[in-house]
Amino acid sequence: MNGIIAFLTQYNHARRLNRFSNRKELEAYQKKAVEKFLKTVLPRSTFYCSYLEKHSIQEWRQFPIIDKSIMMENFDGLNTAGIKKEEAFKVALQAEKTRDFTPKIKGITIGLSSGTSGNRGLFLVSKAEQMAWAGNILGKVLPTSLFFGPKQKIAFFLRANSNLYTTLNGFKIQFHFFDLFSGLEKNVAELDEFQPTILVGPPSMLRLLARAQKEGKLSIHPIKIVSVAEVLDPMDQAYMEDVFQQRIHQIYQCTEGFLGFTCSHGTLHLNEDILIIEKDYLDESLGKFMPILTDFQRTTQPIIRYRLNDILTEKKDPCPCGSPYLALEYIEGRCDDLFYLKAKKEDKMVPVFPDFIRRAIITASENIEEYKVVQESNAKIHVYLLCEGNKNKIENQVRDNLYAILDQLECVLPELTFSYGIHLEKGAKMRRIQRK
Repeated sequence: MNGIIAFLTQYNHARRLNRFSNRKELEAYQKKAVEKFLKTVLPRSTFYCSYLEKHSIQEWRQFPIIDKSIMMENFDGLNTAGIKKEEAFKVALQAEKTRDFTPKIKGITIGLSSGTSGNRGLFLVSKAEQMAWAGNILGKVLPTSLFFGPKQKIAFFLRANSNLYTTLNGFKIQFHFFDLFSGLEKNVAELDEFQPTILVGPPSMLRLLARAQKEGKLSIHPIKIVSVAEVLDPMDQAYMEDVFQQRIHQIYQCTEGFLGFTCSHGTLHLNEDILIIEKDYLDESLGKFMPILTDFQRTTQPIIRYRLNDILTEKKDPCPCGSPYLALEYIEGRCDDLFYLKAKKEDKMVPVFPDFIRRAIITASENIEEYKVVQESNAKIHVYLLCEGNKNKIENQVRDNLYAILDQLECVLPELTFSYGIHLEKGAKMRRIQRK
């Protein structure tokens, strides 16, 4: 019963995207909600009990900032379910091996992050939290009412299934998981048979499906397409929108939770009805920051002042939808994807944001279909291209664009090398901008 109440409450709140008339009203709600949450949860986490001795609940912003490595080091004491890291890893790794993601510990769903940030992460979610998550995501993402609209058939392409996703199945939802480890031919055939009304997947897979659609190997007509798990590159977005003749929406979600979604205008908003976002600015003048999350709904594995490794760029102008939730221009990628090059005039390294690299490539030539840029050393950048036309001409255009930006940033110009063709390992996330 608690799960049903959590679902209905969150669904109802999520559908009312304009329930806060302004920013002040939203922040007053957040303050009350987070203090109530912390009062209930902190005494149950041995990791946080010691901080309660030094700070009051109202001083929670004085708590230490943590990240994935700190969370994993303190996993046993931080979670409130008494689950040990060794046992959780055992269950999660077995699920990855067998592709059976139903086993739980003490009724808690165990998930394993893909580890692309350099270390593996575990996440724990209770049944009530699953239901709340389902209510929130369906309320914000479904194009029609769950109760009064038509039945929706959701095709979900992911590296791993989870009890979290199968929670979506219901009388008005038919959910079908497509395993990224399965062959493309098999997935295309099954998808064609399933005929989804909503298509969800990482951009690297959505682009392959768009190509299959364009080539006549697939014929689907979803009413909504949602990109997840990877950065949605403007080039991929434009290609998919041209093929499917509709806007590509985004869900911003990771191990740490459901963080954001696109409104009807295509603007990505952070879920400030369930999160408080502190900004750790990398460049305030450009609006680029790393988010520090406090989720006032996660009780099994508290997310309190948790710094993500993502680079977000805030939107300067208000979104036409009128939402007071923080709006983003885009998600650039991770801090791991910042390039660093030697400065011309000083003995220091200059950070080069992924968006600078991305825009240099996509504005170089309309004949570039796909790309990947890898910084291999302080003095060498390798560009992978999938393109048509005169390769020498395209290389020169890309080189001119990149060098123009790097020169403007006063960097020592690196050696640029090129190759053609892009290989993506099955199940791996696509990172178009990568620093090795």
